[in-house]
Amino acid sequence: MRVEGFFEWLGQVFGAVIRFVVEAMSGFLGLFGDAFGGFINGMSKALGITPSLLGMLVLIIGLLLLYAAVRAFLRRSIIAGLIWLFFGLWLLGGLIS
Repeated sequence: MRVEGFFEWLGQVFGAVIRFVVEAMSGFLGLFGDAFGGFINGMSKALGITPSLLGMLVLIIGLLLLYAAVRAFLRRSIIAGLIWLFFGLWLLGGLIS
């Protein structure tokens, strides 16, 4: 009878420890989620776009096109740089306005 009480107590202790760890990790990861959401909302407000996945994807593609333009200009490829720059500004201009 005494052994059963010990294992019941041990199970409760392990359960409490596991519950504490899971709740702590949930709260910690929730802070990151809230911070990321606040960042996305703030950036989309500043740019005047909707905070949607498609809007963020178009923003990233536009920035990558501008990056490709800078790389082309650094390689002294003026025509390719102008083409990448045109496409990047066209995409970002359509997104922001």
